[in-house]
Amino acid sequence: MSKVFLYAEIQVSIPFSKIDWQTINGTMKKEKGLKSKTWLSGINTNSIGGFYEFDSLENAQAYATGYLAAAAQRLGGSLTVRLFDGDVVGEASRGIGSPFYEREPALA
Repeated sequence: MSKVFLYAEIQVSIPFSKIDWQTINGTMKKEKGLKSKTWLSGINTNSIGGFYEFDSLENAQAYATGYLAAAAQRLGGSLTVRLFDGDVVGEASRGIGSPFYEREPALA
């Protein structure tokens, strides 16, 4: 797998305005294999999380069991993580214009 998506949510109630995302982003940029993160903030729950793209299953798993697990523990929250195969859904995702895949070439 060369493209792995990770969904993570920490069940806490912290308004996103209270999250030091600038510092967290700087730390996350050092994580091996992380290509991108889209931050998520739960509507009416203030849970925090994200949708991540990694370059391999191994790097995604290491991030989940390392950095994310430690963050959840520090915040006193419960962590939910799901991993998804980004390779197998590539054609279907390009066909719907996903920003995580190159656009299909224009028809001549």
